[in-house]
Amino acid sequence: MPFRPSLSNRLSAPPTVLAATAAIIAAAGAESPFATEVVSFDPGIGGVPGYDFPEAALGEPTRTSGGSLFPGAVTPFQPAFMASEIVSLGVGGSIVLAFDHPVLDDPANPYGVDLLVFGNAFLSDLAPPAGVAGGLYAEGGRIELSQDGVIWFEVIEVEADGAMPTIGWLDVGPYADAGGRLPTDFTRPVDPARSPQELAGMGHFELIEMYDGSGGGAGIDLATIGLDWIRYVRLSNDGDVSTPEIDAIADVAPDDSTGIIGDIDGNGTVDGIDLGLMLAAWGTEDAAANLDGLGDVGGPDLGLLLAGWTE
Repeated sequence: MPFRPSLSNRLSAPPTVLAATAAIIAAAGAESPFATEVVSFDPGIGGVPGYDFPEAALGEPTRTSGGSLFPGAVTPFQPAFMASEIVSLGVGGSIVLAFDHPVLDDPANPYGVDLLVFGNAFLSDLAPPAGVAGGLYAEGGRIELSQDGVIWFEVIEVEADGAMPTIGWLDVGPYADAGGRLPTDFTRPVDPARSPQELAGMGHFELIEMYDGSGGGAGIDLATIGLDWIRYVRLSNDGDVSTPEIDAIADVAPDDSTGIIGDIDGNGTVDGIDLGLMLAAWGTEDAAANLDGLGDVGGPDLGLLLAGWTE
């Protein structure tokens, strides 16, 4: 029978160890993998009315959209659409977002991708409601990066509101009306060798398999623009009649995860160390310990960790 840690087991650990663990997590938790600041915002002309709340682009991408009236899990066929979730860029519009830390050009990142930009692009369905990928509906948008917010470098051939469409959950269907129990990883990119044209004809769960745990987004390798790091991202709509929508941006995590739900430290097991890390992050938005991707670290995350317990 798998071991299930009790409160007494946890409290029997030396206080110095628990204190040290809490200090380490507190320091790491100071950094968010998602944008934490709106530096500037210009809605432009002709943006979607009401979708002019720039703070919608802060934090992680949307997993479940529609609120209480029209709830739905975010999938390639069912994108985020609420005004509180995405911000619209009219003609001439732009938004500048900032991270609370430098985003590095890190060769340890999956596929060498360092940054992800999430819009609300989606796929048509060739066989509704089965979820068979047809054409990609995307609205473009220019991406520029900066270290200081003054000197900007344009990213070529990657659009802000484009491929790959966001997937919020690994275990729900294309038109699910609620989130699942297995969240995707919004800090992991899709293989950039895969093109949007390849998606056509794929079923929903084939897409999930192709994404390989990723939540999607447009991937950027900082090496392609000659920068070792950046902190600011400017997304704009320069003279286009379309209206790109922006959901979030993300700093890609190094490829040291085992992909095991609950394996917070990435050592291939779910054990007391992972439990200690979760408890140290309790009540925070720590991305590693927030296993269900919803709100702060709490009871549902603990349930997922215990369900995956290996030692």
